[in-house]
Amino acid sequence: METRELTCINCPLGCLLTVEMDGDEIKNISGYTCPRGKNYAEKEVVNPTRIVTSTIRVEGGRRERVSCKTEHDIPKSKIDDVMREINAAVVQAPVVIGEVLIRNVAGTGVDVVATSHAV
Repeated sequence: METRELTCINCPLGCLLTVEMDGDEIKNISGYTCPRGKNYAEKEVVNPTRIVTSTIRVEGGRRERVSCKTEHDIPKSKIDDVMREINAAVVQAPVVIGEVLIRNVAGTGVDVVATSHAV
């Protein structure tokens, strides 16, 4: 039986979670104070995902970069691939909040969207 300890990141409480596993099977989860903590632990040990935030280069505007993020969480294992595409990308001004800057980034099925304006 393997025991993994995690800190829940779903709210400011930061509950210390303990997950007991037998191989790939979760046997017990403890330490959470709300259902979100339990869901986080289940997902984190089986299929960890993250939302990636960064900036993308802007041409033709007053700002050199615009902030962006993945529209949804992506597999943690794809972060390096996603960042390579973000770092290589260049967008044209103007950019508005919510605008799709990269479609289907790194083959994840998730778009990268602007989180600020760039004019």
